[in-house]
Amino acid sequence: MNKYGRILLPFITPFGKNEEVNYQAFEELLNYAIERDYLDTVIVTGTTGEFNVLTFEEKVKLYETAVKVVNGRKPIIAGTGCASTRETIELTNAATKLGIDTCMIVAPYYCKPTQEAIYENYLRIAKETDTNIMIYNIPIFTGVNIEPNTVRELIKQSKKFFAIKDESGINPVQITDYYFAVKDINPEFLIFNGDDIMLMPTLAQGAVGIVSGGSLILGDKVREVFTKYYEGKVKESLEIYRQIFRFTRALGINSRTNPIPALKAAVEMVTGIEVGGVRMPLNNLTEEERKYLKEVLEEIKLI
Repeated sequence: MNKYGRILLPFITPFGKNEEVNYQAFEELLNYAIERDYLDTVIVTGTTGEFNVLTFEEKVKLYETAVKVVNGRKPIIAGTGCASTRETIELTNAATKLGIDTCMIVAPYYCKPTQEAIYENYLRIAKETDTNIMIYNIPIFTGVNIEPNTVRELIKQSKKFFAIKDESGINPVQITDYYFAVKDINPEFLIFNGDDIMLMPTLAQGAVGIVSGGSLILGDKVREVFTKYYEGKVKESLEIYRQIFRFTRALGINSRTNPIPALKAAVEMVTGIEVGGVRMPLNNLTEEERKYLKEVLEEIKLI
């Protein structure tokens, strides 16, 4: 087993009534999930944490809070990818100074760089930082896909690239493509699925684990899927997965592309921790949407 385990949990960022970061609620969430063994690794300021609407200072304070609260109980990965290479390097170095030795770095977003530009971006980050790098591919939000050959070329250049989180969507078998692209260079390179709804399909493709926002309330079920699957009890694993699938589908209520508003509402309903809503420009659930989400949570016996 690798040191990061199978369940990497990207934490939501709680907000108060005026959209200020609620660090106390963040501490409560960390303890809630760790004490229930819902995760193997903590991820701070990933997509689920609304990193793109947080300031540099807020991100650093969230890293500080995580280091203090986790206190060595679990590995921590900081999401440090920014729109610019320069800021990514600054934020990565800030996380490293706090004792975080691994960063998850998303592809540059909005500007839609070429594969060559993506390659140069990651290579420069590797040269100007001292961290283990998890490459993060999420083309639905960045506008670009990190092609398997680009990943291959990166790991040929630096051992700092140890893993990839793939949430491609556009290619449901890309995890297998990554496997074949890297296996002869670094057979220990870790490939994580980044989409809860693809948990079972990517297990069959060889994903070593999942980056799962839903594990904040479904971590026990996600862990059971892995346990049953590797025990050869695939049918039992599938039955548990279907509950996760039901919940994950509900996060896209009314064709919402971004699951965070519904996830935050669900976390508050299940945990009782006041995590607040999302930061604009996202919008919170309507009363009708909340009612539907509550019905789904009751159906799968989470509340």
